[in-house]
Amino acid sequence: MIFGESTIQETHYDILCVREDASYEEIRAGYRSAILNYHPDKLQKISEASHHGNELGDKFLKVQKAWEVLSNSRSRAVYDIELQALRQDISAAEDVSLEDMMIEDNGEALDLFYQCRCGDYFSIDSLELGKMGYTLLRNGNRISIQSPETLPASVILPCGSCSLHVRLFVTPDIKVTVDGQL
Repeated sequence: MIFGESTIQETHYDILCVREDASYEEIRAGYRSAILNYHPDKLQKISEASHHGNELGDKFLKVQKAWEVLSNSRSRAVYDIELQALRQDISAAEDVSLEDMMIEDNGEALDLFYQCRCGDYFSIDSLELGKMGYTLLRNGNRISIQSPETLPASVILPCGSCSLHVRLFVTPDIKVTVDGQL
């Protein structure tokens, strides 16, 4: 993910649903799958029914751009360098883990919060974690986090009010209880 000043943006890898170390064949398969899902001919009926078709049309253009960059080894190498530089430019005030986060169930998703020293919060929800490949499963008051990979990951979270960021470390296959904290 590309980390912006106040939001988390998708990378070209996220758009094609492939890992950053994916082979050309994996990228091509991700592109073909995504392009079939968002092709304008397929979306014509959806766009006639609602404005949702415009969002899907934008997604089609993002898929095209991602393929354009990642299918060429030179442009992919430049993109990877820019992505790494962007990630290193963001300095985190501190490192936190999921166990440090407060949790709130809003019905649609689980919201995870960590209080900033300014009084506001760093936050992420289970839907955003899902886009990164991590699934939060709830069983009563127990939460388990599952991932297809066994490697830990991290994501930079901006504060809702100030310019501080924290680095959230996500460790797969963790099981915790919900009692105000994860």
